[in-house]
Amino acid sequence: MSAEKIAMLFDLSGQRALITGASKGLGLACAEMLADAGAEVVLVGRGAAELNNAVGAIIARGGKASAAACDVTNIDDVNTMIAGLPDIHILVNNAGTNMPEPFVDVSEAHYDAVFNINVRAAFFVAQGIAAQMIKRKLKGSIINMSSQMGHVGSPNRTVYCASKHALEGLTKAMALELAPHGIRVNTVAPTFIETPMTKPMLDKPEFKKFVLERIPMGHMGELEDVAAAVLYLAAPASALVTGTSLKVDGGWTAQ
Repeated sequence: MSAEKIAMLFDLSGQRALITGASKGLGLACAEMLADAGAEVVLVGRGAAELNNAVGAIIARGGKASAAACDVTNIDDVNTMIAGLPDIHILVNNAGTNMPEPFVDVSEAHYDAVFNINVRAAFFVAQGIAAQMIKRKLKGSIINMSSQMGHVGSPNRTVYCASKHALEGLTKAMALELAPHGIRVNTVAPTFIETPMTKPMLDKPEFKKFVLERIPMGHMGELEDVAAAVLYLAAPASALVTGTSLKVDGGWTAQ
């Protein structure tokens, strides 16, 4: 295969991608990667100032980007946002949260907060985008940001693990239902990546040691490792890939 044909497998020119939780960290890295591959990206987040800064950074590097301020846990806001969008060919359902604590200490409020964004919001954002794709006869790719914790268990992460296992099941069911419409649905399941959400945990030496001892490759991932997996699942290169989980975990779940 020629270099030109290989490049075409990862070319997103003419595609538009919506990325939630995109103002910083992993979501922003995904938006930048997709924009670099030629997609027009729509960044979704709650903070207008942070979103505008992120959009400006992508445009400054030659990409096409815009912002859509929205709280994805508010379904009315989600529906209003989606109704005003142009054609979306790629969805990266990245918004998520975690509240590590012992199982016996989990409050109803914390349980609801994690499930509301990790499962409920992901479900209804994907539902709205998929409905738009079907109505407009668009083929596309939906990528749900899962975690290695969607495949294993871990201390002090019962709610997070439960939410990501739920997301993995949701993804498989969506993939089967949407396949006849030419819509692929997959997850990316990263190990620990240093982001604004994980940094406070990884700043604790004992916890960082716990993490590194469980990654056979011996190091944590970079933002670009995960963004590259998202690019693959968004691109023509993965045209026959649906209903699967691409684990970017350095071997954590292989044990």
